[in-house]
Amino acid sequence: MKLNEGFLNSMHDAMTLLRTRGVAEATEAIQRALRGDIGTPNNSARRENGPVSADFAPANVSETAARGAREDCIDVEDRGYFGTHAYANAAGRRQYRLYVPAGAVGEPLPLLVMLHGCTQDADDFAAGTQMNALADRHRFLVAYPVQPPQANPSKCWNWFKPDDQQRDRGEPSLIAGITREIISTHSVDPTRVYVAGMSAGGAMAAIMIAEYPELYAAAGVHSGLPAGCAHDLPSALAAMKGGKRPRGARHTPENERLSPKRPVIVFHGDADATVNIANATRLLHGFAARPDDPSEGHRIYQGRRACTVCRLHSADSIDAELWTIHGAGHAWAGGNAGGSYTDPAGPDASAEMLRFFLDHPRRG
Repeated sequence: MKLNEGFLNSMHDAMTLLRTRGVAEATEAIQRALRGDIGTPNNSARRENGPVSADFAPANVSETAARGAREDCIDVEDRGYFGTHAYANAAGRRQYRLYVPAGAVGEPLPLLVMLHGCTQDADDFAAGTQMNALADRHRFLVAYPVQPPQANPSKCWNWFKPDDQQRDRGEPSLIAGITREIISTHSVDPTRVYVAGMSAGGAMAAIMIAEYPELYAAAGVHSGLPAGCAHDLPSALAAMKGGKRPRGARHTPENERLSPKRPVIVFHGDADATVNIANATRLLHGFAARPDDPSEGHRIYQGRRACTVCRLHSADSIDAELWTIHGAGHAWAGGNAGGSYTDPAGPDASAEMLRFFLDHPRRG
């Protein structure tokens, strides 16, 4: 029985390696399993990195007690370590994956929190965005909070529910708690902490930068929606189709006219049939073009798609960028085909987000 369980776990690890690393690594894992070199369950890809704990804190434990309920499962990804952890507070519990580049000892590094879209998970999102490879190259940590099907059947972040749109409540409190936990347990530069997401994850990233401007220096929203644009599922569907803000949505037009507090970079395909591109301009309400920028609204080509790039700023001199990707649908621009909802033909959204983030540490 143990042998069968170990063999099945080795096959699971091999499939993960096939998706995230490549054919050679997956084949090696399968060959190890066939030789009987199975090791402990769920550990064939992590044998050299210590024991695996499968224990989680219950959802009703206190936040202090929950800090000891993190998992320590670790994979080798590129040259760094991709570990699995868990965080819990009064709002519930979420797993998250954390990528730490090799040699990250003592040096304060930036942290990027990546929020996946519907039907995705951390491994899928990491494979599609290739953010871990950028983390190795440019030296930063990447966290991937995971939305389980128990919280949403499609694994969407619940950006349209009032309790999940507010500071210190619901899912925002869990994502902020994960962020703070990583800052407290790793060497992180607190002025260079960022949040980004795709689709439902992009909508949640917009909520996070609005509700926690003291925690995140900037945000990246890909194919997402503005904070507070819906209050239930019907209004969420209306917002996704580009409809006006419905009555009962949390933020009022008076709130919208306030200048944004942190820089934001937005990517959206103008052929997106899932989330209408009107949401991209609504995300940047309060920003305007720089009158002295001759490149404002210029059309460029990156990859095989044309893009219109607008560099904007607010009345408080907060920077923003809007990348309109012509002919692109609902997919991460420049993403790797190893992940879902990616468009390899587009511009490199991951690299452009990172460039924007590193140019905008938190000030004030």
